[in-house]
Amino acid sequence: MNKSAVDESAAVRAPIVEVVAETGQHIEPPPPEVIEPDPELSPAEAEQARKDYLLTRFWISAKGFWGNDGDRLAWAFSIGLLLLIVTNIGFQYGINVWNRAIFDAIEKRDAASVWHLTGVFFPLAIGSVLLGVGQVNVRMWLQRRWRAWLTNAVVSRWLTSGRYYQLNLVGGDHQNPEYRIAEDLRIATDSPVDFVAGVVSAFLSATTFIVVLWTIGGALTLSYGATVVTIPGFLVIAAVLYAGIASGSIMTIGRAFVQTSEDKNQAEAEYRYALTRVRENGESIALLGGEEEERAGIDKTFANVLRQWARLAGQHMRTTLVSQGSSLIAPVVPLLLCAPKFLDGSMSLGQVMQAASAFTIVQAAFGWLVDNYPRLADWNACARRIASLMMSLDGLERAERGDGIGRIQRGVTSGDTMLSLHDLSVTLDDGTAVVGEAEVAIEAGERLLVAGESGTGKSTLVRAIAGLWPWGGGSVNFHADRRLFMLPQKPYVPSGTLPRAAAYPAAAEDWSVEEIGEALDKVGLGHLKEKIEEDAPWDQTLSGGEKQRLAFARLFLHHPDIIVLDEATSALDAKSQDQMMELLTQQLPDATVVSVAHRAELEAFHSRKIVLERRKGGAKLVSDIELVPRKGKRKLLGRFLRGRQAV
Repeated sequence: MNKSAVDESAAVRAPIVEVVAETGQHIEPPPPEVIEPDPELSPAEAEQARKDYLLTRFWISAKGFWGNDGDRLAWAFSIGLLLLIVTNIGFQYGINVWNRAIFDAIEKRDAASVWHLTGVFFPLAIGSVLLGVGQVNVRMWLQRRWRAWLTNAVVSRWLTSGRYYQLNLVGGDHQNPEYRIAEDLRIATDSPVDFVAGVVSAFLSATTFIVVLWTIGGALTLSYGATVVTIPGFLVIAAVLYAGIASGSIMTIGRAFVQTSEDKNQAEAEYRYALTRVRENGESIALLGGEEEERAGIDKTFANVLRQWARLAGQHMRTTLVSQGSSLIAPVVPLLLCAPKFLDGSMSLGQVMQAASAFTIVQAAFGWLVDNYPRLADWNACARRIASLMMSLDGLERAERGDGIGRIQRGVTSGDTMLSLHDLSVTLDDGTAVVGEAEVAIEAGERLLVAGESGTGKSTLVRAIAGLWPWGGGSVNFHADRRLFMLPQKPYVPSGTLPRAAAYPAAAEDWSVEEIGEALDKVGLGHLKEKIEEDAPWDQTLSGGEKQRLAFARLFLHHPDIIVLDEATSALDAKSQDQMMELLTQQLPDATVVSVAHRAELEAFHSRKIVLERRKGGAKLVSDIELVPRKGKRKLLGRFLRGRQAV
């Protein structure tokens, strides 16, 4: 079992303790501890233990809504909802008593009482309706606020320290996190409020109207020859037996509902992801003529969606058979049971109708599970999916705290050194070495080119320098108060206007339109200035080369101290590449640059080159070449390499 599986199979039962700083400010508690699963468990038992723990993990975070760091009105509205439910039950009881009185008056042909009771009914009905409306409002307020609170907590953890990127690099059950956050988290917070309100209402209704049934129905005496059998509270016993049979049937029929709902949600997420991929990569697909292949992939994914929905439809059909049959039979049962006592004169018509109404209410209360089991199963599946994402984030957070596999440390340099790699090793999340024994010191203003064959880990090393790749050992150290800016091979272009795209990740308002226009002119995008205020899908309309030019414009606006270029000119022709690099030298002459590139002609724009070579146990830095001779001492890597050669 791999580490992620161990994490998810953990059965942690220890409570999460609130941690408060000396200032009184709430501190986010650490993720739950990892406990190794019982080695004696079979694979099926280990999987069940994992699923059982997922609900526990969901509640560890979700209950914080009512904690010290939760919503300040959460308890007030929760108590308010409870009071509305209790009051509404009181109005239901009043209407039940009114039923008895009105039918007794009709049976006696008492016109005065009928007209009086007609006037009484409207305040009862209006009050019940208003309470129902208020109950819905408060319930949905709780659902909305709880979802907002928990979404904020999950998204904050997801976006912290590049975890949204690191999730793509580690194993675990966290596929399609955007669907889990948007859809699964909505259901996971909506349904529990409905369930709690439903359970409280059902319990109070059952308690109240069982007393009514017991009082009105009394005992039923049955005679069989010389044998006389008396059944006390026969209506209550009948209601409990009827509900038990219906609930037991639905539990038996719908036992596979949870897994079916979970499979359906996963299929929907995969289908949505497949469609999103086509939209995001539309240009490449269109240029390659890959529509048929994409259609085949989409059809296959959609076929799985339909297959899972067919399975879910089968579950719904079986549960509907029970629930629909139960709802049809329930109103008839009390009439048949009360008929003998009405016919012998021991029950009035009003009592029969009151008993029938109370029986129906009790049956509905006991049958709450029958009506809500499909939603309960859907909630179970959604809560597990969002909990799986939480557990993957837990694993990344534990790694950041130094638990388990090694982490690259971030430090501060001294003197003229702007950036240094001290005993740096870069590994995969399972500990497999990618780059090892990197010892480099880069001075202010130096321009370093990282070269090597494809697959030697150059881009991974650059991501480690930028802080995106956390696994490994040693340290990456920066000069204090210096800003780092990275240009990836595929620049991100946000939606909106060109100023927003050029200013990203800062706000477009930080620069004037004229300043942004000048930056676009410098990088050869002056023809776009006439559309500078146009809100358009620039990510789809700009070519790869234009996106890289836009990234350089972004660089010149931000004016950073340390620049990391990862194949940042790969989409440009040789002449355009030279123009961008010359412009970089002119605009930011004092910046420290670290570049990863394959083109040999880029050496002309760098003062130093180090070479990565694939070796057993991870790639090694094998040479340090000064492309432009500099006065003073040789760099640390050069001394390190000569020392190794001497040995």
